[in-house]
Amino acid sequence: MKLKFLVLGLMAPIMAAAQTPNFNIAGKIGTLNKPAKIYLDYTSEGKGATDSCEMINGTFKFSGTVSGYASGRMTLSREGIRDKEIYGTKGLGDVVYINFGQENIKIASADSLYNAKWTGSKVYEEMKAFDATVGPTVMTVHHNANVAINRASPELQKDTLFFKALDKQVTTFRKSRGEKMLMFAKANPNSYFSLQALSELVGGYGIKSDVAMPIFNKLNEKLRLSYTGQGLYQLLNASTVTAIGVNAPNFTQKDMQGKAVSLADFKGKYVLVEFWASWCSPCRAESPNLLKQYAMFKDKGFEILGVSVDSDKAKWVEAVKKDGLTWPQISDLKGWDNEARKVYGITGVPANFLISPDGKIIGSHLMGEVLNKKLAALLN
Repeated sequence: MKLKFLVLGLMAPIMAAAQTPNFNIAGKIGTLNKPAKIYLDYTSEGKGATDSCEMINGTFKFSGTVSGYASGRMTLSREGIRDKEIYGTKGLGDVVYINFGQENIKIASADSLYNAKWTGSKVYEEMKAFDATVGPTVMTVHHNANVAINRASPELQKDTLFFKALDKQVTTFRKSRGEKMLMFAKANPNSYFSLQALSELVGGYGIKSDVAMPIFNKLNEKLRLSYTGQGLYQLLNASTVTAIGVNAPNFTQKDMQGKAVSLADFKGKYVLVEFWASWCSPCRAESPNLLKQYAMFKDKGFEILGVSVDSDKAKWVEAVKKDGLTWPQISDLKGWDNEARKVYGITGVPANFLISPDGKIIGSHLMGEVLNKKLAALLN
């Protein structure tokens, strides 16, 4: 069973400029001390930040600035290793995904962040009410499924029927949430979570523009003109911009040496525009296959243009070297705010577009054997 722990690409950390704090989050979780640390990553109106705090007798505190509603991820690591808690726990890490605003918030729990009680946040309460209406989040459903797997007996963990039942449960919850989010967005044009519901439906459920756009147009003007609203509007229009057969939108970003590189530079070749990030495990898992295909076809008119949605240049460069990627790599180092990502309507990585020698899009989201067969048909 392929139950993946989802990590939202929008959580890639971007350091925000220092401003007068307008939110505070203070917490108490058991009696944890060093090396235990708690981490907070958040974005608000296109600006993001990442912060960490060492636990002192279970206490911690964060302060910062947000504009309107913020979306974030909070992680508690008893070992003080943030990435291990997120990526290395098979979906069982002590991680929560949250919304909050310009508020003074308190968090309390005897044992874990995942089970903590939040007080003092109207936005958080709105988020919980939204989830209660539409059903548990994808992260919660997968977390609960992974808990069930972890608690199962060794015999049960070998039972295919057990995993089929869990898969069915995950699929059922996900389908129900999608249907209810659509209803919520239609019925609540003044709610920020209607905008969030539409964003999730477009990014995670593949809802088409002809369904989402009429609902989006009925949201109140403030929501439509917000940073999130304008980003969603761009995504809803991207399906026509990146449709099969249209001219691929050109873009220019810098390589690791600071040289400007454009998609147009590769006209005359088949080009795979590969959106990825150093922090994206599925992206890195696809690298060996891309290396094989590149070696096989690079002398037959094939090129790969890697577009990183990283914000940390050092981590980007390190990932390229570690994975042995030899094709051109570019980024504007704006993280999930990458300009090319927005133009192409990418809602998650890895993602790619195959461009013909005359600059037209002839394929999209080609991975593994699907990509291999497409390239073989074109270039062998």
